[in-house]
Amino acid sequence: MLSLIRLAAGALLTASASTSPSIAVAAARPGPSHWVATWQASPQRVWGAGFLFPTGIPDVLRNQTFRQTARISLGGPQLRVRFSNAYGTAPVRIGAASVAGSAGAPPVALSFDGQPGAAIPPGQDRVSDPLALPTRDLQAIQVDVYVPAATRLQTFHWDGRQTSAIAPGNQTGNAALADSTPTTARLFMTGIEVEAPAAARSVVVIGDSITDGATASLDHDQRWTDHLAARLAPQGMAVVNAGISGGRLLRDGMGESALSRFQRDVLEQPGVASVVVLVGINDISWPGTAFARDQARPTLAELQAGYRQLIERAHAHGVRIIGATLTPFAGALPGTPLDDYHAPAKDKLRQQLNAWLRRGAPFDAVVDLDRALRDPTDHTRLAPAYDSGDHLHPGDAGNRAMAEAVDLAVFGE
Repeated sequence: MLSLIRLAAGALLTASASTSPSIAVAAARPGPSHWVATWQASPQRVWGAGFLFPTGIPDVLRNQTFRQTARISLGGPQLRVRFSNAYGTAPVRIGAASVAGSAGAPPVALSFDGQPGAAIPPGQDRVSDPLALPTRDLQAIQVDVYVPAATRLQTFHWDGRQTSAIAPGNQTGNAALADSTPTTARLFMTGIEVEAPAAARSVVVIGDSITDGATASLDHDQRWTDHLAARLAPQGMAVVNAGISGGRLLRDGMGESALSRFQRDVLEQPGVASVVVLVGINDISWPGTAFARDQARPTLAELQAGYRQLIERAHAHGVRIIGATLTPFAGALPGTPLDDYHAPAKDKLRQQLNAWLRRGAPFDAVVDLDRALRDPTDHTRLAPAYDSGDHLHPGDAGNRAMAEAVDLAVFGE
């Protein structure tokens, strides 16, 4: 049931088998370390109160600390943290920030050009100074950010699948927060990078809510990318999640389109060597729903052209690009304002796109997640064992099956 179409693996395996012993020994010698992206939460523009879903965050923070947890992929002897003001219209002032190696551990202060805080101009990122805090593969760390002045929240990541906390005052040095309130959104932090051996590299997975982990168990790292990270860490490969719930390939939605954010969220990630593309179901299904009542559905040719753009841009940067078939969704989102998300004509377009992905798309490889998750008796539906219950998003077992459907050879040697 778990199948994979590998378009270039044979050439890779042949090249590997023909490598002479002397070359292999040389390649195995340790080289200089470099920075590798080990965790990511793609930034989104905070939407207005009239949108279909609430943001889950206040409009403004003032003299407050925001704490969040992130499970990294690869560990290393030191790390640095990336903070974003991508959609802000005014500078974001960080008064202090810290990292703790685990929940309840003493936090260690971050610095920015040797200073305890930093101002991030509108539309920009800021990376902390390297912090000598050794981490191991798949370790969960906590990051605190204190904002002293009134800070309007205009950039966030909506669906963190992790409980974060907002607390009064500067508590970046506290092992436990006092008087905190929870949220599942993420603020400020959009990336973590570790110092890693020269051979280490990152795999970025760009997608929508299925990749973001919309129905994965909260606080348990059960996204399909989490399971893939566990498989790839022993091979020195990090997996970073560039999923945005509601994301689309061609148009902006609950975040910029994959075409618009591909440079930032994929190609600019340090150490990136491969990208997996699992996006398009919202392009097909949003039109006609409460999200986009009067919007026309894209054609197969338009979707194919969007994929080809990503492929060309990845190859121009020397990045290997793997496509993924779109998973079944018949009966999706019943009893919600989006219960018209599925329609037979939409599923016909999905199946046409999947057929092209399997047989004609110029990806370096294609992972067949449709075959991995579909009901063997009804290919338009998720298998019951893999369905979260909303008939669109896989549950924890489905996420694990997705990760197990990936032949790791698609990422090269």
